[in-house]
Amino acid sequence: MGAGLHSEGTPLVQASRGNWTETIHFGHVAVVDANGRLLAWAGDPGRIIFSRSALNPIIAVQAVLSGVLDERGPDEEQLAILTGRNEGTDRQVEVLEALLGKFGIGEEVLSLPQAYPLDKKGRLALLGSGQPPRPLYHAAAGRHVAVMALSQCSGWPYAGYTRPEHPAQQLILQRTAEFAGMGEGAIGQAQDSCGFPALALPLWRLALAYARLAAPPGDWADAALQTAARRTGAAMNRHPALVEGPGRLASVLLGDANAIARSGEQGVFVFALRRQRLGVAVSIADGSEAALPVAVAAILESLAATGQSGTQHSDGPRRLAAAVREAFADEVLDDHGNKVGSIEPLVQLCFGERYPRSRF
Repeated sequence: MGAGLHSEGTPLVQASRGNWTETIHFGHVAVVDANGRLLAWAGDPGRIIFSRSALNPIIAVQAVLSGVLDERGPDEEQLAILTGRNEGTDRQVEVLEALLGKFGIGEEVLSLPQAYPLDKKGRLALLGSGQPPRPLYHAAAGRHVAVMALSQCSGWPYAGYTRPEHPAQQLILQRTAEFAGMGEGAIGQAQDSCGFPALALPLWRLALAYARLAAPPGDWADAALQTAARRTGAAMNRHPALVEGPGRLASVLLGDANAIARSGEQGVFVFALRRQRLGVAVSIADGSEAALPVAVAAILESLAATGQSGTQHSDGPRRLAAAVREAFADEVLDDHGNKVGSIEPLVQLCFGERYPRSRF
């Protein structure tokens, strides 16, 4: 066990109030190239994590491969929303409604509970006007619509579409294993909050999946899969507000055409850099999202500074780090907006392939 490493990982971010440390966020980081080579890590890159909605882009890739969107007219906005987390913004809901209409799917068929939007403005407006909750406001609405449309186009029943034995879920598992370079049987399964299978895999495998999504190697997959991956990533870049909504870390990174990014849940975040052909996955052990921007900016700066193989294009990571720092304050403020503390990175990446691969 390395210095500073315990069961919850290694220190990644520290929050201080006055001259005192208030919180230390522990976690794990894995940096992997598109061929599966571990370039850098912190904590345990082999730590098993639940990928959850971070795998939505792979569901979207499968939708492209199956001709779901093209069958009734291609729409890049609709592809983007299949990759994302539905905040319930007006535009996200409009695009989801258009998708349901395209396939003749009734909202009541979605196996989702009634919900109000995550988007604060939209939620308050609905509550203020006495409007009821809807399944289409649920954070997982995009992935549910994607699987129902996939089922319709493939001739599969809607019944049981959230269950792991449903043909659509089996296909998603197969595609996830392909991106992550794993056997299907090696991926753990539990149940996600929305009823879908929650897939568990090593952190570095999630980073590999995103590296391949952003920059699929020519000898890894056939031309159709490479094209579907590129098309999905491009849709995410062109419509970041549909992927996670405004003010989100992933949206900031997606504003740069060199990056794709998605939040998972419980402190999981993953992104990839196209020109550098690498994926980065982060897991904050206590599930905090607040620690992620500081950690991600520090990781980007570290990658830019190393000159390691695959990271020689240093301007891109530095530019992204600056964008993240501009978008997210590294200060602790009181209720009057006064600075009373700071949030600082503690990330120390290890570089090379010295990590014992037997661990994962």
